[in-house]
Amino acid sequence: MIAPSSRIAAMDVLRGCAVMGILWMNISSFALPQTAYFVPSVAGPLSVGDKLFWLTSFLLFDGKMRALFSMLFGASMLLLIDREEMAGRNGQRAQIIRAAWLFVFGLAHYMLLWSGDILMNYALIGLVAMMFIGKEPLSLLKWAFLFFLAHFLICTAFVLSLHGWAEAAAAPDASATLKDSFARYIGALSNPYDPAIREEIATYRSSFATIVAHHLELYVSNWWWSFFLSAFDTLGFMLMGMAMLKGGFLTGRWQAEQYWRTARHCFLIGLPPMAGPAAWLILRDFPALPSLATSLAWSFPFRIPLAVGWAALILWVFVRHGERRIVMAVARTGRLALSNYLGSSLFMCALFYGWGLGLFALLRPSQLPLLVLCAWLFMLVWSTAWLARFAIGPSEWLWRTLARGKTQKIRNSI
Repeated sequence: MIAPSSRIAAMDVLRGCAVMGILWMNISSFALPQTAYFVPSVAGPLSVGDKLFWLTSFLLFDGKMRALFSMLFGASMLLLIDREEMAGRNGQRAQIIRAAWLFVFGLAHYMLLWSGDILMNYALIGLVAMMFIGKEPLSLLKWAFLFFLAHFLICTAFVLSLHGWAEAAAAPDASATLKDSFARYIGALSNPYDPAIREEIATYRSSFATIVAHHLELYVSNWWWSFFLSAFDTLGFMLMGMAMLKGGFLTGRWQAEQYWRTARHCFLIGLPPMAGPAAWLILRDFPALPSLATSLAWSFPFRIPLAVGWAALILWVFVRHGERRIVMAVARTGRLALSNYLGSSLFMCALFYGWGLGLFALLRPSQLPLLVLCAWLFMLVWSTAWLARFAIGPSEWLWRTLARGKTQKIRNSI
């Protein structure tokens, strides 16, 4: 058993960085056609600033922040189960109930706000991760890398199938139907003037009801496929988080020098192999299939050390400077991670969708970081102000109230 604690400050800081980093990773999906996440040229001709934004996102944020969030979810699940069982309650039953309500939150988030929701994935994959809670750290890591391998093989098979489709469509004897279907797929992936892209832009600039109907259609036709593509990746990082918690890594118990060495080694392992494909894509103006393949498959093995490197670097800062105001503000942001995650979606959808300001596909990628920085500042300020009066965030309070079946305390004790 891991000794329970009301809060683990190191994990709050990590969680705060993760929820802030996830917004940087996701903002292109809020502001631009969905495929811009994989093929940035779908946003139109790219300036140097646009390419720099993509490069920063690809090297430092893409997949790494979600991985960090997944590690923390696995670790927090383990802490919750331990805490419930040490209080004489059924820990696994409590987690199942929490997961069920988290799925409901995610479904509402998906339908009413943003189709990039991760909460439903975490709710379902967390149930699978529960099967591994009793395993030792080394065993958890072995299982994690087995699931990473499964994820890589699935993504590779998908990418290779697309290349096979491209070769078949380019063959001299290819049928008109085959050529047309592949051309439509590539157009919807990378051509800013493709009818599918224009239709998506029109949809997100339209009414709330139209957008909800579109999300319902996406959920029915696409959600399980996207879930399958990310499930093993997420499960692997959840198990890695459990192992890192049991080893004391996530709780800030290591020496600062250990965290620094780990961060340095991980970034040296992960960044150089990512930089080569990134430079190739920029020089080739982001060809559709290579861009998609690099994002989905070829970069994945290097996300693993980079995610660990980010965790180690953040914890190095925490161990050395944990009392500084900015670090404490990040920790408060992490305490309200669910509220900040959902609040970010509400804020960004209000900026970009038709029921708000309607800026969808009107801003350049290079303009998006300024919005992210403003959102980060708001997260830090409001989280600090909220926690001065309340014990937990509004979304956290609702989740806990529903999961426990009775109204929970929200105000700080006087």
